[in-house]
Amino acid sequence: MPDQSEKDPKMKQPSKAMHFSEPGVPVIRGVNWGGFSALYWKEVRRFFKVQLQTVWAPSITTLMFLIIFTVALGRGDRTILGAPFADFIAPGLICMGMLQNAFANSSFSMLVGKIQGTIVDYLTPPLSVGELLAALVGASMTRAALVGFAVWLAMFIWPGVDVGVTHWWAVLWFGIMGAAMLSFLGVLTSIWAEKFDHAAAVTNFVVAPLALLSGTFYSIDRLSPAFQAVSHINPFFYAISGFRYGFLGQADSPVGQGALILLAINIGLATLCYFLLKSGWKIKS
Repeated sequence: MPDQSEKDPKMKQPSKAMHFSEPGVPVIRGVNWGGFSALYWKEVRRFFKVQLQTVWAPSITTLMFLIIFTVALGRGDRTILGAPFADFIAPGLICMGMLQNAFANSSFSMLVGKIQGTIVDYLTPPLSVGELLAALVGASMTRAALVGFAVWLAMFIWPGVDVGVTHWWAVLWFGIMGAAMLSFLGVLTSIWAEKFDHAAAVTNFVVAPLALLSGTFYSIDRLSPAFQAVSHINPFFYAISGFRYGFLGQADSPVGQGALILLAINIGLATLCYFLLKSGWKIKS
């Protein structure tokens, strides 16, 4: 039986629609929105498949903090910054849950790829360093937002706690800046870490202490001057203080100053993450 190409000579000629660019010449110009969207949704689906562990479990844990501290320290007419004790610690607990889960998500992404040998899934797609970083950080911030909403909803229906919002701009700004800060820190951890023990060490010796000593459960006005100075160099403090301002209208520090400090920290962390990813340090070697 004769070959089809012998019957039709036109089939032997390459299609004029096919175009091959020279090596090193970018085909996708501008932002690769398709690739960015694919990686972002891949990361979101990864943690959402186990949402009972990644979203709802942290929410229940945070609610337990509220119940325990309210029972232990919130008796009587105890107030802080002019608000009942339960209303005071509720916004801080919401923000703390967001920060910790943003870090947990971004610190896991590339680390598991390095350990399992699937890091090429992040490096070979036609994505720029900025698009790769934005997708990883965006997915982590999405998890932080879902956890924050779940915690807020649980506290909203819990009796004796008022989590009504006074300043929406403060809730959004400090929530976004705080989640971004921990997302960038998680990316740095996943770049540096070589095993899960390294990431756990950062969680246990950096993230957890800074979160617990950030003024979530107390006002720093009641601390000695030395400990107040220590609190002011803790970036978690500015995120939680500003986030609390969005609910209570009161804060432990100047809100504008805290907003600028978090913005500067995020710019610095984003720049560091970008250059480390671009250099391939501990990733491509």
